[in-house]
Amino acid sequence: MKTEFQAKFLQTILQKKKDDEGFTLIELLVVIIIIGILSAIALPSFLNQANKAKQSEAKTYVGSMNRAQQAYYLENNQFADQNNFGNLGLGIATQTTNYRYVIKSSSTSTVTNQGQPLLATAPLKAYIGGVGVATQAATSEATTIAVLCEATTARVNSGPDGTEDAGFTNGTPSCPTNYVSLAK
Repeated sequence: MKTEFQAKFLQTILQKKKDDEGFTLIELLVVIIIIGILSAIALPSFLNQANKAKQSEAKTYVGSMNRAQQAYYLENNQFADQNNFGNLGLGIATQTTNYRYVIKSSSTSTVTNQGQPLLATAPLKAYIGGVGVATQAATSEATTIAVLCEATTARVNSGPDGTEDAGFTNGTPSCPTNYVSLAK
């Protein structure tokens, strides 16, 4: 009797498995809703990463302009201005799809490098670089000091447009209002 019972039980289980193949409409709707919720969460993060990549270009270019200005000053005892941008030897364009790069000479011992977002409606931040000639207190030697500044808010959110000058105190550059220093 036990063997007959086992055989009938196995037949019942096998019969139910054939009837239960496939997914119900409710199960499919639940999966689609879960995918929709996950994509709604991930999309803003993905769009923010695209803006960060565009801003990375400006951050890199203005930082490179700062270092090139320091090297140019060591060789020529003056900073390059917008008219001799190419003499910095960077090989970068003064305007890209997202930014315009400008050298704004403040004086013979200071210079401001600017990364200006092209579109006021773009969610991109402006970048300012300042390079100045300062004297080290310990050794009394003159040296060039640089700072790289990022706008606190994007231009589309009433942030700065990147035309500001870096501040200088005794040749030491500092970030203007509405900018923060990007320490390395």
